[in-house]
Amino acid sequence: MSIFGNQCQSCGMPLSKDPQGGGSEANGTKSTKYCSHCYLNGKFSEPDIKVHEMVTKVQNIMCDMKFPKFMAKFFTRKIPKLDRWKAN
Repeated sequence: MSIFGNQCQSCGMPLSKDPQGGGSEANGTKSTKYCSHCYLNGKFSEPDIKVHEMVTKVQNIMCDMKFPKFMAKFFTRKIPKLDRWKAN
């Protein structure tokens, strides 16, 4: 398990906040590592997205949700350290 606990290892969203309860593996089981926005049927929903694009995407979503920009930047600062991005 990641040092970042129960959060999506692609976008950083707490898995407890995922309306689907997590993404899904190819066999239909729930993913314990990725959210339903990032990972469905054993595949990433955006397989070619780069880490800096994910950071910008999540910041924009948070700002749309009325988070102040500085908070969005604060909450996304660790995305590059999540499991999906570590090798890159």
